[in-house]
Amino acid sequence: MATAGNNLSVFDPKDLPDGAHFKVGIAVSEWNSQYTNGMLEGAKEVLLSCGVPDSSITTVYVPGTYELPLASQMLLESVDGVIAIGSVIRGETAHFDYVCEAAASGIKDVNLKTGKPVAFCVLTDDNAEQAEARSGGSLGNKGTEAAVVILKMLALSSKLSM
Repeated sequence: MATAGNNLSVFDPKDLPDGAHFKVGIAVSEWNSQYTNGMLEGAKEVLLSCGVPDSSITTVYVPGTYELPLASQMLLESVDGVIAIGSVIRGETAHFDYVCEAAASGIKDVNLKTGKPVAFCVLTDDNAEQAEARSGGSLGNKGTEAAVVILKMLALSSKLSM
């Protein structure tokens, strides 16, 4: 496993862009909320610690991971970037493959269509233990990591548009 033994969620706010002027959307899947809520908390902690005002963070909830691309596109009408948070756990059918592919492709498409960053924060795990480890457990918090990504991409976008 690529992340075995590593907590990839350690960050120093001093090493990240100042987010005081960024508006960030967070789209969160209600499905597997025991994991998505943990990632949401991690993401918000990073944004707030880097100066993004609470009033500049818009959080919306969608039924599942499949709906994240459209929710992200809708959010981008009023924010600078989005963190798309979901969790899909492999089951007994091919449903896992279809949902994961649709979410990944859809979020990529929104990035390219809008020219605005959407951070992919979707767990695609084989079991609940893996999801727990990545949503604030022993392997860190992918929400934290996605917030770091969105801040860096927003700073890049600001720099290139000057």
